This record gives sequence, C-alpha cells and structure tokens, in this order.
Amino acid sequence: MSTSVLNAAHFASEEAAYGWVESRLWPEGPVCPHCGGFERISKMQGKATRLGLYKCYQCRKQFRVTVGTIFEASHVPLNLWLQAMYLMASSKKGISSNQLHRTLGVTLKTAWFMSHRIREAMTSGDLGPLGGEGMTVEADETYFGQKEGPVRPSEQRKDRPYTKGGKSGPAHKRAVVSLVQRGGKVRSFHPEKATKEAVVGIVKDNIAAESRFMTDESRLYHGLSAHFGSHLTVKHSHGEYVRGDAYTNTVEGYFSIFKRGMKGIYQHCAEKHLHRYLAEFDFRYNNRVILGVNDRDRADNILRGVVGKRLTYRTVGGGL
Repeated sequence: MSTSVLNAAHFASEEAAYGWVESRLWPEGPVCPHCGGFERISKMQGKATRLGLYKCYQCRKQFRVTVGTIFEASHVPLNLWLQAMYLMASSKKGISSNQLHRTLGVTLKTAWFMSHRIREAMTSGDLGPLGGEGMTVEADETYFGQKEGPVRPSEQRKDRPYTKGGKSGPAHKRAVVSLVQRGGKVRSFHPEKATKEAVVGIVKDNIAAESRFMTDESRLYHGLSAHFGSHLTVKHSHGEYVRGDAYTNTVEGYFSIFKRGMKGIYQHCAEKHLHRYLAEFDFRYNNRVILGVNDRDRADNILRGVVGKRLTYRTVGGGL
C-alpha cells in the first residue's frame, strides 16, 4: 500500500474501521439484520461492550454491522479485513495467501479463509445481458489445470470438448468460458465440460441478441449466426488473428492476465474453488482504471458486496 493509504484511519484502528463500514453499509443509519427495523435502535456503551454493538428495541436483539456479512463471527480485527480487501483489489494478478499471512500478521489458514470470503464478496449480482445494439461481445474458451477425480471417457467425441480446428479437446483439463464486451465487462464460467450444448447455453443466456458476436473458428459456436445481429469468426488455425474489426484479442488478453495470476501468484487451485478465483479476476477487470475505477473505489466496491455472502470454513471446503 502507498504511505497515504497506510495512514488512513480505517486501516490503522478497528474502531475507525467499524465507523467506515457502518457509513457505507448503513448510509441512513443502523438497520437491524434480525427484524429489518431502523427505529428504536441504540448503540451499546460501556468498557466491556464489544466495538460497534447495537441493540434493537423492536426485536430486543443485539447486532453489529458485521452480522450477515463475510465478516460475521470472525476474530480478525475489522481493520485487517479492510487492509486485505485493499490488497486484493489493488493487485492486478492477485495476492497469495502466503503474502497476506506475512503482511497482515495472521495465520496462513486465516489468510486463506479471508481471501475466499473476499472473493465471495467480489461475485457479481449483475445478471443483465452483455452487449446490445451496436456493441461487440467476444467469446472464447480456455483450459486451465487438471480436472480432479476420474474422467469419464467420451464415446466417439460425444460430450467431448473441442479445441481449435475441431480436434478433440483435453477432457482431463478444467474448462473456462469467458464473454467480454469490448470496452466493457467480462463474465466467466467454469462448466463441467466445454460441450457445444453447455457453451451455447452460456452464450445465449448472457449476451443480448442485438450484439455483434466475435469468436474463433471453434465448432462450439457453430449455428449461432442466426441468434445474433452478426457473428464474425477468425481462423487461428490458418494464422488469422485480425480481419478488420473481427478478432478475439480482448478476451484472449483477459485469459492472459488470469493465467499469469493463477500460475505465478496462486500456483494451486482446487477445482471446487475455481469459480471464486474467476469471480476475483472478473471483478478486477470490471472495475479497472479505464472504466474510471481506482484502487480505493475498487476496495469500496468489494465492501458493497459483503452483505448476505457469509461463508463458514466448512461451507468453503476448508483446506489449503
């Protein structure tokens, strides 16, 4: 972090951190997470009272701003949570649990669990379609890491993923499908297999039909021309990467950042956690500088997503 950020009160003091979080999650004053009431709420006072404790006199229950969020039941000071969120928001290719462990002074297990909770807060609730009239959306698939568990053999390529040129794909690899709106946002998925049925379903559910659609020559996208305003392809197998404004360089650039982060920073990722890592890389791409979002704004946007996304160690599938 820069010196100015390090000196911010909400990073240095847990009391200030509670005030910072409350001002963003409760802009109009405290709201009881138990009954939804906002009247007859008092802040608890006293030397032995926990920081940020309130009592609702409608349901007569106590609560803090952390209830119902990724911070709930955590013994980690809230200012350390805010530091971790800033570090993950400002690191283009991510920050490892080992680095968080050393920087924050928490255990490695705690740092690992914190990072997964923060990734959960990064998951987007925006389910509207990408693209639209006059907009271009690129789609591509890649494969990263070995699938876990036994791989069911395909019968004559049935349900087998495809690679470029229509050759049979790596059934033992984890598939990732990403859709990128040029100059806009990305949305990534981890289907069990990159079959034509699965990929076409993802494309149709997440891209507006009025969009200009760009892909490579993979058979996964055959037959989609009738669904979109236009569907242009480039033939990578013939050495063609750009033809006018037909290219998939934008989505491939996203894959480049994703793979450099996964290989260089995280190094290992269990398949059951891959969707959270994709959410992390999607979040940073969708909140990048070219869209007018700086590091501070990005960390604030993570904070806006903490409500209703509590994870327990058992739920997340504990284990480094």
